[in-house]
Amino acid sequence: MAPSPHTVATRRRAGLLVILVLGGLTALPPLSMDMYLPALPQVTDALHSPAATVQLTLTACLLGMALGQLVVGPLSDRWGRRRPLLTGMAVYVLATAVCAFAPSAELLIAFRLVQGLAGAAGIVIARAVVRDLYDGVEMARFFSTLMLVSGVAPIIAPVIGGQILRLTDWRGVFAVLTVIGLLLTLVVWRWLSETLPPESRRGGGMAQTFGAMRGLLADRVFTGYTLAGSFAFATLFTYVSASSFVIQDIYGASPQTFSLLFGVNSVGLVAMGQFNGRVLIGRVSMDKVLGAGLVVVTLAAAALVALTTGVFGRAGLPAVATALFVLMSAMGVLLPNTNALALMRTRNAAGSASALLGTSSFLVGAIASPLAGIAGDGTAVPMAVTQLTCALVAVACFVGLCRPWRRTVEGP
Repeated sequence: MAPSPHTVATRRRAGLLVILVLGGLTALPPLSMDMYLPALPQVTDALHSPAATVQLTLTACLLGMALGQLVVGPLSDRWGRRRPLLTGMAVYVLATAVCAFAPSAELLIAFRLVQGLAGAAGIVIARAVVRDLYDGVEMARFFSTLMLVSGVAPIIAPVIGGQILRLTDWRGVFAVLTVIGLLLTLVVWRWLSETLPPESRRGGGMAQTFGAMRGLLADRVFTGYTLAGSFAFATLFTYVSASSFVIQDIYGASPQTFSLLFGVNSVGLVAMGQFNGRVLIGRVSMDKVLGAGLVVVTLAAAALVALTTGVFGRAGLPAVATALFVLMSAMGVLLPNTNALALMRTRNAAGSASALLGTSSFLVGAIASPLAGIAGDGTAVPMAVTQLTCALVAVACFVGLCRPWRRTVEGP
C-alpha cells in the first residue's frame, strides 16, 4: 500500500533531528535507571532505609516502564502520537522533580513508579512513530540508526551519575534528569510533528482500543517475532544484571577493567546495528539475518556454559569476555530486525504493537535476570545457563511461530 501524502511529507522532515529526538526518547528510560545506580549507597544512608527497600526504587521504575507502555501505546493509536507523548513527558518531569525532594524511601518508590509509567511514553511512541514513517527495509534501517543514538545511553549513564555525585548528592542525579526531561519535552513540542493523521486513528471506546491488542496476539507471526525478540532481549538483560558481579567478584577484574569491557561490548552492539542497517538490510532477507543472529547468540551462550562449567578446564577472563562480546554484538542484529518484522505486521495499530513489544521485553527480562544469581555468588554458571535457555526459547519461537520459510514475502 502506498504511503499517504501526509506520511510522505512527514518522512521528508525525518532527518538527523528526528533521529536524535527519537533516540533521546528511547534513551531516557536507560538514563533514568543507570544514572541512579552509583547513588544507591547514598540513598540508603540518607533515607535511613535498608538496602532491600532502596532496591525497590529500581524495581518500581522498571515495573512502571513495562506497564506504562500497555496504556500509552493504544492511546496513541486513538489520539495521535503528540498528545500522549507530551502528556507523558510532562508527568515524567514532575515525578522526577518530586523524587529529587523525596523525604522517605516510600515516597521515592511511589514516584519512581510514576516516573517509569510516564517515561514509558517515550519508548513506545518512538517505535510507533518509526512505523508511521517507514515500512519494510527502510524501517529496519531506521531502527538500526536509532540504535546508534539510544545505544550510547547505557554506556555513559553510570559515568554521568558518578560525576554528578562528585559535585553533589543523590538528589542532584534526579535534578539533572529533571532538566534532561524538560529539555526533551521542549524539543518534542517544537520539532516532532504529528505522524498519525486523524483518518488513520482508531475510533471507538477504550474497549475497542485495547481490543486491538487481542487481534495482534492472535497473529501467530507477530507473536512469534515479539517473543523471539523478548527472549533475545532477556539474554542481554541477564548480562547487564549479572556481569558486574561475574567479571569482578568471580574473575577478579578491577572496576576499571569491568567498565572497559562493558564499554567494548556496548560498542560491539552499536557497531553491529550499523552493519545491519548499512550492509545487510536490503541485500539479505531480514528473516535470514534474524535467524543467523539467533544462531550466533545461542552458540555464544553455549560456549559460556561450557566455559563456566569447566568443560574445557578452568577458563580465564579473556575467554569469558570474548564469548560475552560475541553475544552482545549479535544483539545489534536481533533487536532492530525483530522490532521491524513485528511492526510490519500492522500499520493501523502501531502504538498497540509497540506496547506489546516493549512490555513483553521488559517483563521477560525482569523475570530472567534474577535467575543469574540463583545459585549464590560463587559461580557464573546460572548466568550462562539462563542466557542459553532464553536463546533457545527465542529460536523455538522464531522457528515454531514465525515459520519464515512458508512466507515468500516479508510482512503480512
